[in-house]
Amino acid sequence: MSGAKEMEDKKKEKESETPKGYYSNTPRIGNNGPSRLRREISKGMTFFVVIAASIAFYFALLRLTNISGVFGKVLDVLKPILYGLLIAFLLNPIVKQTDKILIPILKRKMKNEARAEKVSRTVGILLALIIMVLLISGLINMLIPELYKSIRDLVFTLPRQINLLVNQIGDIQADESNTGVMMRTFIKQATSTFQDWLSNNLFTRVNEVMGRLTNGLIDFVSEIFNALIGVIVSIYVLYSKETFGRQCKKMTYALLSPSHANVVLHITQKANDIFGGFLIGKIIDSAIIGVLCFIGLSFLNMPYTMLVSVIVGVTNVIPFFGPYIGAIPSTLLILLANPIKGIYFLIFILLLQQLDGNFIGPKILGNSTGLSSFWVIFSILLGGGLFGFLGMLLGVPTFAVIYYIIELIIDGRLHRKNLPESSDYYDEYSFVDDTGKYVISRETMEKKHKEKCEKEKSMKEKGE
Repeated sequence: MSGAKEMEDKKKEKESETPKGYYSNTPRIGNNGPSRLRREISKGMTFFVVIAASIAFYFALLRLTNISGVFGKVLDVLKPILYGLLIAFLLNPIVKQTDKILIPILKRKMKNEARAEKVSRTVGILLALIIMVLLISGLINMLIPELYKSIRDLVFTLPRQINLLVNQIGDIQADESNTGVMMRTFIKQATSTFQDWLSNNLFTRVNEVMGRLTNGLIDFVSEIFNALIGVIVSIYVLYSKETFGRQCKKMTYALLSPSHANVVLHITQKANDIFGGFLIGKIIDSAIIGVLCFIGLSFLNMPYTMLVSVIVGVTNVIPFFGPYIGAIPSTLLILLANPIKGIYFLIFILLLQQLDGNFIGPKILGNSTGLSSFWVIFSILLGGGLFGFLGMLLGVPTFAVIYYIIELIIDGRLHRKNLPESSDYYDEYSFVDDTGKYVISRETMEKKHKEKCEKEKSMKEKGE
C-alpha cells in the first residue's frame, strides 16, 4: 500500500512540476512529430509542387534555348570563381604537405599556435604559387621558341616538298601504263576541283578564318584575365579552406537528417579522393611521358623534339585517347620534314604508350577511379561529346563518382535483403529463389573456397 501511495505522490509531483528554463533556451524546430492538419497540408503541397514542377518543366522545354543562354551567361560570370576553385584544388597538396612539415616546427618556436598555423599557411601558399609560376613560365619558354622554329622551318621546307610533289606528278604523267593513265585522270579532276575552290570559296574561307582568329584571340585574352583573377580567388580559398569546410558541413547537418548528411559527406570525401588521385596522378604521369619522349626523340635525332614532346605530354592528360590525339599532329609535322623519321616516330610513340599504359600509368594512378576499361572509354566519349576537351579530361573522375554512388545504393538495397553484395556471387548458375534466399552454385562455392585457401596460405607465408 505504501509503495502504491508513494508512486501516486511521485506522479502528482511530476505533473505539477514546471519545466524550468524551457522557454528561455533556444528552441529546436522539428523535434515533435507533425500534427494531423500539418500532414494533410503537406500532402496537398506535395501534389501542388508536382503539378507546378510538371508545368514548369513543360515551359522550360519550350524555352530551352533561352534557358541555356542564361545558364551560359551565369557560367561566364562565374568563370574566375571556377578557375580559382580548380587552381586551389591543384595547389592544395603542396599547401597540405607544407603545413604537415612546418606546423610542428613553428609550434615549438612560437607560443601562439594560431599564429604558427597562419605563418605555415602563408609559406605553403607562396611556395605553391612559385611552383605554379615556374612550371607555366618554363613550359612557355620551351614551347614558344620551338613553335617559332617549327613554323620557320616549315615555311622553308614546304616549297621543297611542293617541288618534289610536282616532279612526282610529272613522272606519273609521263607514265603510259594503265596506272599512269588513272593517276593522270585523278590529278586532272583534283586540279579542276582545286581551281574551282580557289575561285569560289577561297576568299570566303579566308574571311571566316580571320574572323575566327580574331574572336579566338579575344577569347584567349579573356580567359587569361579570368585565370589571373582565379589565382587571386584561389589564395583566399586556400587561406580559408577549413572555414569553408566547416560551414558546408554545418549546413549539411542543418538541412538533412544525420544519416543522409553522413552519406553526403562520405560521398564528398570519396569524390575529393577520386578527383585528387586522378588529376594529380595524371599530371605526374604526363610529365614523365613528356620527359621520356624528349629523351627518346633526342636520341633518335628527330626534328621538332621539344615541340613534339610538349604536345605528347600535354595531350597525355586525356585518358586513353590522349596519346593518339597528340601523335597525329606530331607525326604530320615530322613527316613534312622527313617521311622516314615520321614512320620511326610512329613506332616510337606506340612503344612509349605501351610502356605508359602497362607500367607507368598503373604504378602512379593505381585504381584511383575504380572503373573498368569499358566505362573509362564510355565516360571519355560522353564527356568529350558534351563538353569538349574539359569533358574528356574530367569525364572519367566524374563518372567514377556517379558509379560509386550507384554502387552504394545497390549494395545498400542488397544488404537490406540479406543478399551478397559482390558481383562474383551472381554468376550463371547462382540465383535468388522466390522466398528471397540466395542459392550459391557449386562453381562459385569452389572458387570462393580456393580464394580463401590461397589468402590463408599467403598470410602464413608473410607471417613466417
